[in-house]
Amino acid sequence: MVDWSKSFPPEVESELVEFAQHLIRIRSFSGQEGEIVRFIERKMLALGYDEVFIDAMGNVVGKIGDGGQAIWFDSHIDTVQVNDAAEWEVPPFGGEIREGRLYGRGAADMKCGAAASICAAALAKRLGWIRDKTVYVSCTVLEEDCDGENLKHLFNELRLRPDYVVICEPSNNQIALGHKGKAQISIKTYGVSAHSASPEKGVNAVYEMAEVIRRVEQTHLELMKKGEPRATLALCGISSVSVSPNAIPAECEVYLDRRIVPGESEADLQEELAQIIRGKRATWEIQTLRRKSWTGMEVEYRPFHLAWQIGLDHELTQACIAAYRETFGTEPSQYGFWDFSTNAVTPVRLGIPTIGFGPGDPKLAHMRNEFCEVRQLLEACVFYTRLLKNPIGPGREPVLRKDSDRGDRGRALG
Repeated sequence: MVDWSKSFPPEVESELVEFAQHLIRIRSFSGQEGEIVRFIERKMLALGYDEVFIDAMGNVVGKIGDGGQAIWFDSHIDTVQVNDAAEWEVPPFGGEIREGRLYGRGAADMKCGAAASICAAALAKRLGWIRDKTVYVSCTVLEEDCDGENLKHLFNELRLRPDYVVICEPSNNQIALGHKGKAQISIKTYGVSAHSASPEKGVNAVYEMAEVIRRVEQTHLELMKKGEPRATLALCGISSVSVSPNAIPAECEVYLDRRIVPGESEADLQEELAQIIRGKRATWEIQTLRRKSWTGMEVEYRPFHLAWQIGLDHELTQACIAAYRETFGTEPSQYGFWDFSTNAVTPVRLGIPTIGFGPGDPKLAHMRNEFCEVRQLLEACVFYTRLLKNPIGPGREPVLRKDSDRGDRGRALG
């Protein structure tokens, strides 16, 4: 148990909780994050951040310090929709605290992580722990549909590559060493259109798909027989195309979600899909999603990422273990590994050491009556602050373009 008297000035604890409540009260569905981004921008400046940037996509990032080692904390602040508000026992946008739980859409996924990291960097500055570092705290948009695209745009626009990244997704305040990869796949089967009164003159694309669906189910069952963590393959949607309600469908399409575990490669996935459509009039491809950010930027996303995992002996992991020990007074009893994908896919792809730690139960994400334990919110802030206390490893001068080089695509405030 954390000794709060040694961790927080009382006013910091109160401010952190109220900040998290305010974030939950602001509706920030994917593509509609403008209000919360502006609120976070003002909060960072009020907390004493040296600079605050908003990129063209609408992500906001605050900077503290100018040392040679660049440490980046990321939280997405978009949420999934609420289509069942009347069914919630606690209002989804009330930010209410009941029996030590902070309720609301985004409480676990992941506005409490955002609040904790924003306040932690400011507290570390106040304690004089950022003399040899540069700390960035980002609150990113469109993650629910396009994980990683936000950080890719942010890094590219600011010409910035940090030394280490901490993803603040909910992990029940366990150190998360990685997560599964994913591929969102479309399979199409093709037939020949004919009048439904003479079906024998055509080829029904839906019937062609029937065997493909059976193979998808069998593939999933085979994957489930393997060890942990388990790969999965799920059919999430199906549609067909015909020239009229009285015509044999000439095309059928299914949407698959494939979760990829460490050790699986892109070649493995390609072979698996080749076997699923073998002998059928069919093709497969990774879907391309197109979304628009709250700033109006068109975003194109190809949802394919391999799994990743950082080693226990890595200097970033060891620094997190030390921060955990200082925060909780004990060694970690276990480590997390997320089933879902996160913004980590971008820094991992760039070769940047990345790890996870965040307040909240990840199983509550997207669920009715979502909440985060207030205790975990406070503990996460202490953990992030203590992680900043000492250098993680050999640093270097971070690369950040000058304001004059930034043009109209972003701006610096402060």
